[in-house]
Amino acid sequence: MLYAGLDVHKNFCQAIVLTKDSEVVKEKRIKSEKKDIEEFFSGFENIRVAFEASTNYEYFYDVLNGLGFTVHLSHPLKTRLIAESRVKTDKIDARALADLLRGNLLPTSYVPPDKIRKLRHLVRHRIFLGRHRSKLKNQIHAELHRRNLKYPGPNVFTNTGIQWLRSLKIPAIESYLTIYDAVVKELKSAELEIKIEGIKYKEVRLLITIPGIGVYSALLIFSEIGNINRFNSEEKLFSYAGLTPRVHQSGENSYHGRITKDGSKYLRWILVEAVRVHIQCAPESNITQYYYRLKKKKPGNVATIAAARKLLQAIYHMLKNKDEFRG
Repeated sequence: MLYAGLDVHKNFCQAIVLTKDSEVVKEKRIKSEKKDIEEFFSGFENIRVAFEASTNYEYFYDVLNGLGFTVHLSHPLKTRLIAESRVKTDKIDARALADLLRGNLLPTSYVPPDKIRKLRHLVRHRIFLGRHRSKLKNQIHAELHRRNLKYPGPNVFTNTGIQWLRSLKIPAIESYLTIYDAVVKELKSAELEIKIEGIKYKEVRLLITIPGIGVYSALLIFSEIGNINRFNSEEKLFSYAGLTPRVHQSGENSYHGRITKDGSKYLRWILVEAVRVHIQCAPESNITQYYYRLKKKKPGNVATIAAARKLLQAIYHMLKNKDEFRG
């Protein structure tokens, strides 16, 4: 068995291959192109490869996996806690990854299967478009405020309101509206695709039985969690969502601080958004009652986060037991 470490960068990789006894078989700086990676590993068999998770991890994972290698995606933060040295170079980083892999000490990240990756890209694209639409709305409101112009209705972003905006003949607003129309068109297209894809999965059909969660929210939750069986306890899932409090302990004293915010920011965000809607539309649910009991003693945002964790607890057991929401 051979062990390889890759220190991945945008345009190049520092690669190293070690034997079980830590002897260097091959070491080289190569371009981050498929043909260069294939050329470096040409002739190797029975090899395990490690590299750190990054925004473009899928490209390297698919290339290496396509060569028939066992690929390990390293958790960047945990890896640095174990292996960071005072002298940091690409060669040292690549060697550290290979050594951790060789010693079976490499902290790994979850690599979702292709279908889950595609769902993640779909819902994250929808998130991007939604946030871009909000920014455009804010810019248009700012232009109106700068001129002390007030739309007579409750919402200027209706068909009537947009006609009113265009009638003002303000160049900046007309420019923003052109982009806004294009974004809204793309949003509708993404939402249609989400609806078609989402309903195919039994996990999504279970999650939409929760008041306040529609197909989009359910698909986002499902795509971020993936296979629920990879979490052997609800606490593991809470940690993955970054909804566990920081703990500071010294002697017999312990202090629970704010949530860690580690793990999936998308899962944490949608849970908070979903629980706010759930509280409004399901006043009798256990989650809502829990929220109001806590709100009497804690600030509203603390109660919301705690309720989001309670919602995630319900989701965990629903997916584990393949059962609908029971309130």
